[in-house]
Amino acid sequence: MRPTPTRSRSRRALLCAALLALTVQTAAAPALASGPEGPGGPGGHGRSDCVRTERPLDGKARRILDITRRAKSELKLKSVELRVTVDGHEVVTDALGESMTGVPAEPDMHFRAGSVVFAHIGTVLLQLVEEGRVGLDDTVERWLPDLPKANRITLRMLASNTTGLHDYVTDPAFDAELLPHPFRQWTPAQLLAYPLKHSFWYEPGTSWSYSHANYLLLVQALEKITGTRIDKLVKERVTGPLHMRDTRNSFTPDIPRPVLHAFTSERGLYEESTFWNPSWTTAPGAVITTHICDLATSARAIGSGELLSYRSYRTLLNPGTVGLGGGTARCPASICLKQTEAKHFGLGVIVINGWVLQNPSFSGYAAIQAYLPSERLAIAVSATKTPTTPDGNQAEVVARRIAAALAPNDPLDLS
Repeated sequence: MRPTPTRSRSRRALLCAALLALTVQTAAAPALASGPEGPGGPGGHGRSDCVRTERPLDGKARRILDITRRAKSELKLKSVELRVTVDGHEVVTDALGESMTGVPAEPDMHFRAGSVVFAHIGTVLLQLVEEGRVGLDDTVERWLPDLPKANRITLRMLASNTTGLHDYVTDPAFDAELLPHPFRQWTPAQLLAYPLKHSFWYEPGTSWSYSHANYLLLVQALEKITGTRIDKLVKERVTGPLHMRDTRNSFTPDIPRPVLHAFTSERGLYEESTFWNPSWTTAPGAVITTHICDLATSARAIGSGELLSYRSYRTLLNPGTVGLGGGTARCPASICLKQTEAKHFGLGVIVINGWVLQNPSFSGYAAIQAYLPSERLAIAVSATKTPTTPDGNQAEVVARRIAAALAPNDPLDLS
């Protein structure tokens, strides 16, 4: 969303250029080493397990924390939460700064994770394809009969952002309504009305452009295909099998306790935005909250294709998007971003120089989950803002600096 010039640059950086341009602090205390993520591990059991690293820190962990502390100071962040794992084993988990004034940030605090759910939904779709319940290139008119060009739009196109639909988040009319009404409850029909009043940017499947509308529609299709609500479907197929018990999909603006509070200057005045209504971000039941340990579990599992066959995993990473995009007379290059082997959108994930990631940022929250398969390296970072934090997703900046130290030959370049 971009209701003000400042907000415009921040939102565009997240959802377009940074997406693919293709986008005294609390110290670690000494005690027990953690095991692999999963059942019985830090990613699986909620509050009692998602804690600061308790064993004595080794050199790698200390280096990561030093990088994070410097970044927090330089970027003027209110809080930074991080977790780094290699081959599923914890390297370091910590939280720096404050949730609210006088309330220290803790690793088990929950925050909004926005587009991370798109990676989960893309995985669900590929699982259904593996089971023979649908084909990735099935057109959607049987499930979405009222969608223009439904007989030419496929499930693959919805999941890979190649339909040509406009993005309501970048529509000035939508921004003008959202800005003064941050607590408004939006319905899918209200949101879809914005892109559907425009002609398509291009014929479905012929280019690439990011649109939240695609995932609103994909959720509707998946619910009809399976007869299962999206929150239950994702829990049954992704977060449940991964033991991500603190990752939840919601129908309300509530966040499970304990809460990492968010603040933003998007409306001109620095204010708390924790419970602004996120119903505009995606479909009902797909409004995700998580904590940093679950985010690292998600990074590793999605980035490694743990829940998919090898063939489906390759499709997740490149569903045919490489080579698409690029500006035309109808679609500017800032919207129809060129998809390259080094930087492209997959099926609900972003691929940058071998990293598999998602990078949500809205209403004062910013996060990133990133996984480098060649090193089995997972980085999860969340960040919140002070009044002087620069525009953009600063969790990306922290993650990029950590990646540069741990995998210097594989830059996490979100510029």
